[in-house]
Amino acid sequence: MYDVTIIGAGITGTLIARELSKYQLSVAVLEKCNDVGNGTTNANSAIIHSGYDPVPGTLKAKFNVLGNPMYDQLTKELDVPFYRLGSLTVAIHDSQLPLLQELAERSKVNGVPVKLLDRGETLAMEPNINPEVKASLYAPTCGIIDPFNLTVRAMENAIDNGVKLFLSQEVIAIKKVNDHYEVQTKKGVFETKVVINAAGNYADKIAAMVEPIDWNISPRKGEYFVLDHYKAGLVNRTIFPLPSEKGKGILVSVTTSGNYIVGPSSEPIPNKDDVSTDAETLRNVRSQATDLVPFIPFNQVIRTFSGNRPSCSRHDFIIEYAKSDKQFINVAGIESPGIASSPAIAKYVVEELVKPLIELKENPSFNPNVRKVHRLYYENLEHDYTYSNEHENYSEVICSCEKVTLGEILDQLNRSCPPHSVKGVKRRTRAGFGKCQGGFCQSKIVLLLAKHYGVSPLDIPLDDEGSNILLEEVKPL
Repeated sequence: MYDVTIIGAGITGTLIARELSKYQLSVAVLEKCNDVGNGTTNANSAIIHSGYDPVPGTLKAKFNVLGNPMYDQLTKELDVPFYRLGSLTVAIHDSQLPLLQELAERSKVNGVPVKLLDRGETLAMEPNINPEVKASLYAPTCGIIDPFNLTVRAMENAIDNGVKLFLSQEVIAIKKVNDHYEVQTKKGVFETKVVINAAGNYADKIAAMVEPIDWNISPRKGEYFVLDHYKAGLVNRTIFPLPSEKGKGILVSVTTSGNYIVGPSSEPIPNKDDVSTDAETLRNVRSQATDLVPFIPFNQVIRTFSGNRPSCSRHDFIIEYAKSDKQFINVAGIESPGIASSPAIAKYVVEELVKPLIELKENPSFNPNVRKVHRLYYENLEHDYTYSNEHENYSEVICSCEKVTLGEILDQLNRSCPPHSVKGVKRRTRAGFGKCQGGFCQSKIVLLLAKHYGVSPLDIPLDDEGSNILLEEVKPL
């Protein structure tokens, strides 16, 4: 029997798992997909928000403000790229100035440092912003991150410290039996003293397996453009419009890999798994983005994608015990600013909700650090040359667009939270993220995965189970 079982391996679930691994506990993480971070965590704006925007007094405001400063140490320990480039929230029209001032006042209540800039100061910072800009709000603590690799590294670190991860384990029933729960998946039953529901868009479905609930999750789909890292300087930080009832609006931002991201839209959808894109929505994204930055080179787009945010009917995070039983904890509705908030949420869940239920004894062997991840393309050339000569596999390039080497892929395959699919490799290493979108390297990655797992290339999926790329063998490999 496990002390704690976490349902969901997104950023919130994996950071809770890592936090629990600091103690002498038996912890299981159940994930319905064949990889961690395969839902909302994998498809978002990748922003660590400063915290000026959430309404004061909400859980969003509380945990955003607490979580943001935790990222410097967290990303150092987990070896994840993170840059505090700051953000500008801009007013293009005079009618928007009162709302900009309101956000500045809200930032004081939330305790977030910001500065109001006039037109000249704004254009000096970001010359490519709409020259009609009237003013902007500069938030220096805003940052950019790779949320998927943050999730992978958090899970890896948790596993290295004793947590068990079970993939492709969709939960279908939960039953209280005496003093513990039986969590039934499509593949088995897990007995556990405490359940933490961190199931993202399906958190309401999981919660309803235990008791009637008075809230629901209605996903909002956001569609994006990704531009190639063709040159630096289109924007140097994250550029926001003024927020609306739909969210923070369509942004233009640089990413940790030097690409640019434009989006998202924000529309409610009935299907929690709908991650399609459509031309009309993308045209609207493009139109609104060019109101912020007029000369976005959309001829440099290499990808469009969408992701679903778990929008809760309470319009705030839900982080609390189930009404009928404290041994079931809901961590739901973690939409924006969810990534920024997640380290603080994890700490709160463990120290304030789990601790009263289970005695927490420190794990004397806990190691907060993951093994160094070598990203040769992003490291200096001198180190590049030396390291690749000392390590033979790092001299063979698999992905020419992103300069990803065989050594980097093999390193990921030999970690405690390895990829099992082509997209799993892609998200961890960026192999397939470039202009050709895997046109040249995908076949090599399929063969590498097949060899590593000792299976046929026919059995290697593109993403989740059942998304196999190859149908049949027409001649021997």
